[in-house]
Amino acid sequence: MAGMTLDRRTLLRASLGGVAAGVMGMPALAEASARRRTTVFVAGDSTAATYAIADIPRAGWGQALPAFLRHDVAVVNGALSGASSKSFADLGRLQRILDAIRPGDTLLISFGHNDEKVEDPARGTDPWTTFQDYLRLYLDGARAAKAHPILVTPVERRRFTADGVPYLSHGEYPDAMRDLAATTRTPLIDLTASSFALWSKLGPEATKDYFLWLDAGVSPNYPDGVADNTHFQAHGAIEVARLVVTAGCTIPGRDTRALHDPSIPDDVLTWPVTRPAES
Repeated sequence: MAGMTLDRRTLLRASLGGVAAGVMGMPALAEASARRRTTVFVAGDSTAATYAIADIPRAGWGQALPAFLRHDVAVVNGALSGASSKSFADLGRLQRILDAIRPGDTLLISFGHNDEKVEDPARGTDPWTTFQDYLRLYLDGARAAKAHPILVTPVERRRFTADGVPYLSHGEYPDAMRDLAATTRTPLIDLTASSFALWSKLGPEATKDYFLWLDAGVSPNYPDGVADNTHFQAHGAIEVARLVVTAGCTIPGRDTRALHDPSIPDDVLTWPVTRPAES
């Protein structure tokens, strides 16, 4: 398998990158509150989160967004591993964003993976009732601040039958989000559909180079190897971010040159010392 080999240049860039990719620690929020330039905020789960040096090459699509935006647009990635639409709000993470967001900013809202964990009362939601109810908090909060919310259906997992046929894994949550977008006249990025199309095109083997699949010995952070069908390595995070920005016609500062560049290198990403949303 062609895993991503970590070279010295990548590790050095990661160690020096700091918060260049946009993170959700208190300094980033303070800066977002004080700044004047347009900012894209991300509320989401582990598939979008920003990861740390100790996690390389794991990365989230929110971490990769700056690769496809002009430098005059900031990214504050509040995505939190393990979060659902419910727990993100209940933990006060939504309020942190609403305290920092300003008129003209954009809020990308992407949940579903952990809302599906209905056995967990802290996170589980019902797609047609509580899931939509919680998502409305994000929409209403952003609009009250004169910011622009965009709903993003959850990115698809790597799911194939034994015969190599891809299948969907998110149940009714994407449909519930699509319905809410239509009802509330909110822009929608159908990442479920676009990522499923990409994984279907690539097939079972090629998708391993997008998801966090590494052989033993490839990465010092995963010495025994890893086979993760939900989270991404850098290349996958970049390509999912490309899907988001390509479909997000109202996202400010879209860099059309980058969007049409098929060879964005993995080392455009930066990894901070600690996971910002968890520190």
